[in-house]
Amino acid sequence: MSQISPAEPRRANVLGLGLIGGSICVALRDRGWIVSGDDADPSRVTEALSRGIVAKAGVDRGAEVTFVAVPVMAVGDQVRRALIETDGFVTDVGSVKSAVCESIRDARFIGGHPMAGSELEGLDGADPDLFTGAVWVLTPTPETSDSAFATVAGIVGDLGAEVVGLSPERHDELVAVVSHVPHLTAATLMGVASSRATEHAALLRLAAGGFRDMTRIASGHPAIWLDICDENRDAIVSTLSTLIDGLSSMRSIVADGDRDRLLARLSTAREARANLPGRIKAPSELAEVRIPIPDRPGAAAEVFTLAAEIGVNIANFEVVHSAEGDRGVAVVLVDASSTEVFRGGLMARGFRPAIQRLG
Repeated sequence: MSQISPAEPRRANVLGLGLIGGSICVALRDRGWIVSGDDADPSRVTEALSRGIVAKAGVDRGAEVTFVAVPVMAVGDQVRRALIETDGFVTDVGSVKSAVCESIRDARFIGGHPMAGSELEGLDGADPDLFTGAVWVLTPTPETSDSAFATVAGIVGDLGAEVVGLSPERHDELVAVVSHVPHLTAATLMGVASSRATEHAALLRLAAGGFRDMTRIASGHPAIWLDICDENRDAIVSTLSTLIDGLSSMRSIVADGDRDRLLARLSTAREARANLPGRIKAPSELAEVRIPIPDRPGAAAEVFTLAAEIGVNIANFEVVHSAEGDRGVAVVLVDASSTEVFRGGLMARGFRPAIQRLG
């Protein structure tokens, strides 16, 4: 009797072996992937090999996917390198997307940004669970192939992340609000506390609870923020202006002793905070939506970008072949309470969804 040989392990490249790149390496490794790694610092490659974080050094041309995890300013060059030196799909993990997605229009490339991090740096912080429960944004362009989007979304989902699709420009606008400006705000607040601590030695000893929570992100690696602020300058400046206006308004409310306006402002903030979306867990709360993919470029990615824009959380995603075998069907799981708004949005864009509740 002939033996059936096991399927060959999937293969990936990771260019850039810092915290995020190293975490991708160990997350893939723990799922049976053969990971090749490269870095501008040869000693990092040597360390990654010796610690079993990567299986091979350099770039594997036949790898299914290449993750580019280098500083923002270097992303474009490394994505181009990966497209030349490999035959598979290419994605990056930079926190600014417009510039790279505008300059690289290739069907095999899709921009990405995992919203995850750690106070640790480099390979010492490499954590296979770093992406579990995190949002991982994918930013397709009209040139991005459906197969590239589906493959990268599937891999990212397997790492435990929640995939959100946004246009590159929309991503940069939103990330300025939820990531870039909060970091700069935390750094500023920490600076205020530190300067006053020289006058009042007990101040920082009192800095517990909410203060520590609010300023935790200021402990991140400072060097990466220089490039981020350069690359996403317009969106960051615009958001900072809005924040400054809001703080000025709050200062006036407090200075005037306007208790009614203060209560209204704080109540609105509390309500907005309570309404931040969480991850879906219970199968009884889910519905399966099967969406035949129309014969047009980027149709699969449209499903994700639509969901992000109308606030529908996609818990799982895959693309299967239709019975005829010549078209794909996107199968997504969403919050059952969102199915009607999702159905309406899909139909308005020319999709023909079929919905079945799981619970």
